Amino acid sequence: MSLPLLAFAAMPLAAQDAPDQAAVVETYANIAEAAYGDALSTARDLDAAIDAFLADPTEAGLEAARAAWRSARTPYMQTETYRFGNAIVDDWEGKVNAWPLDEGLIDYVDAGYFGSGENAQANLNVIATPSFELNGETVDANVIDAALLTDTLHEMGENEANVATGYHAIEFLLWGQDLTSDGPGAGTRPHTDYLQGDGCTNGNCDRRAAYLATASDLLVDDLEWMAAQWTDGGAGREAVTKDPAAGVSAMLTGMGSLSFGELGGQRIKLGLMLRDPEEEHDCFSDNTPHSHYDDVLGVQNVWLGRYETVSGDVIEGAALRDLVAAADADLAQAFTTEVQASLDDLQAIKDAADAGRPYDLLLTSGEEADTALIQNAIDALVAQSRSIERMSGALDLSGVVVEGDDTLGDIFQ
Repeated sequence: MSLPLLAFAAMPLAAQDAPDQAAVVETYANIAEAAYGDALSTARDLDAAIDAFLADPTEAGLEAARAAWRSARTPYMQTETYRFGNAIVDDWEGKVNAWPLDEGLIDYVDAGYFGSGENAQANLNVIATPSFELNGETVDANVIDAALLTDTLHEMGENEANVATGYHAIEFLLWGQDLTSDGPGAGTRPHTDYLQGDGCTNGNCDRRAAYLATASDLLVDDLEWMAAQWTDGGAGREAVTKDPAAGVSAMLTGMGSLSFGELGGQRIKLGLMLRDPEEEHDCFSDNTPHSHYDDVLGVQNVWLGRYETVSGDVIEGAALRDLVAAADADLAQAFTTEVQASLDDLQAIKDAADAGRPYDLLLTSGEEADTALIQNAIDALVAQSRSIERMSGALDLSGVVVEGDDTLGDIFQ
């Protein structure tokens, strides 16, 4: 009989026989298969909602597409712990979750928008520009299709801010820019931006619809590919299971680098240092607190060897937690407590947003209580990162590299 997740996480640990490393890695691969499968199924739901909206652009249809986008983020963000330790994920991830982006590349923006400041295409607005110059050559963008988005626009000019595909491009096309940082309010793109013919607002509604439909189709295609990599015989599964010790190292590398350099540093600390609402991960939708929480939930999933699917089924098996507990029960207990503390601190940020203080307001207000909410989460992520780094020694593993970030300094020296 399976224990409830919180009860399982709270059970005190004692020294025990270590589970087989191969079994732990098998659980890791099974969770990846289920989580990427959920990301794919919810992306298909999003694609269907977008198709329905574009067929009949109404405010209700736009809200349904936005709700589907939010739902699709939940399982995907729980897969981010598979980054950093798995080359197959790192080489692919930029197609679906690259951030931050210069949204002026895609569509109209506020007159005061200047993008990242070092991007010649930051205000291209390809939706309104069927032909443009790049490196002295004329680019024909008359037809908005997958080739234009992936082969021409995405990371155009070798600039990573030129993000043309993935969740955030779709998010921008559903919400538009969020120009409110002093109170509740995400982007307010009107449904009339997609009306064909009379009633079209902001021009080029046909091209805007083509871009949104194409980006949504590409997201499904990309997730289909990644989900297949974790099924039996898939390259992702094979890479971690062929050498169980290397597979465990990949688990720790992914958990540590996501917790520290990526989430604690680039996605949270940098925004707090700059007091900049543009440094908000899901900045158009104000979904950031949920995405941050789900990132750490993904770490906990890998740690406990347990994942609850969107349909309510539970995938579980031999856990990294038990492998570490056999080597160092105190360390395992400490991390179990620390990752739950991170979730609690991120839940507090979610609660603040639900109470009318969205993440961009917390970043910019300068109020001590708002800053403390974010700093508490950073401190908790740093604490769990230290424990992850210690696990490599406890398990006598080489190859574990926790990526750092200049915003946090080098805590591992």
